[in-house]
Amino acid sequence: DGVDSEIDFQWLSQLRYYWEDDRMLTRMINSSLAYGYEYLGNSARLVITPLTDRCYRTLFGALHLHLGGAPEGPAGTGKTETVKDLAKAVAKQCVVFNCSDGLDYIALGKFFKGLASCGAWSCFDEFNRIDLEVLSVVAQQILTIQRGINSGLNTLLFEGTEIKLDPTCSVFITMNPG
Repeated sequence: DGVDSEIDFQWLSQLRYYWEDDRMLTRMINSSLAYGYEYLGNSARLVITPLTDRCYRTLFGALHLHLGGAPEGPAGTGKTETVKDLAKAVAKQCVVFNCSDGLDYIALGKFFKGLASCGAWSCFDEFNRIDLEVLSVVAQQILTIQRGINSGLNTLLFEGTEIKLDPTCSVFITMNPG
């Protein structure tokens, strides 16, 4: 499976880095994201398998559309680690939030304010453990942020507070079945 052309899928499906117009871009297939320039240390990277490759492509395409992602599968299969590794590859801070049934929408609203204003990514681990009543409000909070990004807003009225909106923020969730 050699690469013979710059338009071969084997090449396009790789995460690539480009310097254009005095800024760094990352590209994969037909999607691109601005490089985040967040120094995250010199930690080990995830082992790349066909499954992580497919997950990267899917998440990268979703990010290009200003969406997040929801990797799903059995416990211990690397869902959260894959999101964290993709964040590291594009130099974005990714905050992992371990969910429990004791979370309330007020605490999560404060978390979203920080996330949206600094442009970080968040991965809500075991999202299915949040109470249904809280999930409904959280879905509205995420939708408010996404609508602000898609509208091209620089500021956003969120939970009664006007915040600066960084359009590179993103929300991911992981769930374990059962």
